[in-house]
Amino acid sequence: MVTDTISDMLTRIRNANMVKHQIVQIPATKMSKAIASILKDEGFIENFEMYTEGVSSYLLLSLKYKGQSREPVICNIKRISKPGLRVYANSKKLPKVLDNLGIAIMSTSKGVMTNFRAKELGIGGEVLCYIW
Repeated sequence: MVTDTISDMLTRIRNANMVKHQIVQIPATKMSKAIASILKDEGFIENFEMYTEGVSSYLLLSLKYKGQSREPVICNIKRISKPGLRVYANSKKLPKVLDNLGIAIMSTSKGVMTNFRAKELGIGGEVLCYIW
């Protein structure tokens, strides 16, 4: 049993990216599904789908690569808020990732969203991870 499902998801994506796998399997939770939908909307992954095997359900993420050399679209993925040390940002001090070339995924009172969407809505929340 994994205690931090978000870190587990990000590590699986990072490891699959390093060895240039096309598909990565992640245990399905509401949070991992929300993060996967953000990654798809922002263009970091091609697609994702949910499937059930027995009593367990999983997400299959199709990773995205560019060019003949198959360079990964996700250059770096970093967990910010951890179970031992939660990191929060208010609406006035939302994080900028790589001078707004990357995104920060945040958990807010209005749901899981990017730092750009949180800025539009004028809300803050817990900073889950940075992706660029």
